[in-house]
Amino acid sequence: MNIRRMLFIVLPVLFILNNAVSFFIFHSGRAVQQSYNVMLDRVLLYKQMAGQTQDNLRAMNVYLVDRSEDSRLAFLHQREDLQGLQQKLAIQSTLPATDLIFQSYTHMIDTFITQEASVIQAANSPDALAYTSFYEEAEHTATFIQEEGYQLIDLELSYYQPLYRQILIHTEGMNRWGVVIFILNTLISIVLAYRISLGISRPIRQLVHVAQQMSDGNLDAPLPQMSAYPEFGVLERAFVQMQEHLKALIVKETEGLEKDKQLKEMELEVLQNQMNPHFLFNSLNVLSKLALLEGAEQTSDLTVTMSNLLRYNLRKLDRPVRLKDEVEHAKQYFTIQQARFRNRIQFVTEIDESGLDVSVPMLTLQPILENVFVHGIEGMEAGAVIQLKITSGKGETLVAISDNGVGMSEKVRASLLDFDADPQHEPSQGQSTGLGTRNVFKRLALFYGKKDLVQIQSNPGQGTTVYLRLPAEGKEERDVPTTHRR
Repeated sequence: MNIRRMLFIVLPVLFILNNAVSFFIFHSGRAVQQSYNVMLDRVLLYKQMAGQTQDNLRAMNVYLVDRSEDSRLAFLHQREDLQGLQQKLAIQSTLPATDLIFQSYTHMIDTFITQEASVIQAANSPDALAYTSFYEEAEHTATFIQEEGYQLIDLELSYYQPLYRQILIHTEGMNRWGVVIFILNTLISIVLAYRISLGISRPIRQLVHVAQQMSDGNLDAPLPQMSAYPEFGVLERAFVQMQEHLKALIVKETEGLEKDKQLKEMELEVLQNQMNPHFLFNSLNVLSKLALLEGAEQTSDLTVTMSNLLRYNLRKLDRPVRLKDEVEHAKQYFTIQQARFRNRIQFVTEIDESGLDVSVPMLTLQPILENVFVHGIEGMEAGAVIQLKITSGKGETLVAISDNGVGMSEKVRASLLDFDADPQHEPSQGQSTGLGTRNVFKRLALFYGKKDLVQIQSNPGQGTTVYLRLPAEGKEERDVPTTHRR
């Protein structure tokens, strides 16, 4: 039997036993209380009837003496009260032992009310003393009513006395049974609580001991047998599976660490064979000085430009730069490309100096220019024009990079603006797939927290224009997300 089923059986049984005892005790007390209330109501009514008949006699006597209107109204009020008590008496239930006396009692009340009416009628006759005989009869009747009321009260008490005694004996017996059942329930509850708690705590202590052994590295620690409750059987199987999974995980981690160690060793060998970028930068500076000494000024200038490009690219990408630095870097990049394309291309700049103080992510303009060279004008024999236009507007700086190259289709334009597209499924063209351009757009959106900063206007054979809207709040210092570096 599992723990839940045991609790579902034991707890309701204890609850029903306690409630049963409580119900019988309550029912017995309620029966005593009801019978006592009925008897008390009749006793009080008998006493009220006796007192009211005396009040009626006094009120009638006062009226017979002074014959005033106030005394007459007082008498009528007393008589109405007596009639109201008579109506309450009529609806009272009677005991079998008092039935005859009760009927006689009600008749005497009727007689008393009739005699009062006769007294008042005789008092209004010409004979002033005609009412005396009727008044004496009413006095005798009132006395009888009082005596009969006391007799009824005695009979009521005599009748209920053995009944009360029996109920009290029954109540005492129920109280004793209640105490016995309470003690039994307490003992049973203690025994069951001890057994259930022991059945729960002992396996848990055993599992804790096994867990401590496993934490110390002993993954082969034997598990205890837990057949008392099915729930612990499930827990035992879970522990066994956990042991097996930990063993497999340790084996896997050991293999992984060995592979990582080999990989680190290979990486170290590769790094040892790589050229230090700073050494390359210094070498370019030496070459530029040597070319200058030999009179090759153009070669020296080109080498210096290449050195500056390398210096710029060695900076950290997660720090923003001023747009002015990006423009200078773009010009140096164009100088390198112009040495390659010579007179086939022309670079036109139209720059508003007031808009160059805005902060932008590093390497924002160069990837776009690279995309222009690779996809836009590389196939043109002559007449290629690339324009960089920067204007300062209200609350923003507008950057426009345009060319008169081959343009692009609507599908390509939409794919460049789709930051979440998978570039691995795009067909490559030339030396670039457009991945750098898309990353520039995505880094701008993350840097400024907006996605509507880039627009592209292009048609096949009509060139391309890329618009960048840089908000003025870009002048604040912020970090560029490193997860989207080029």
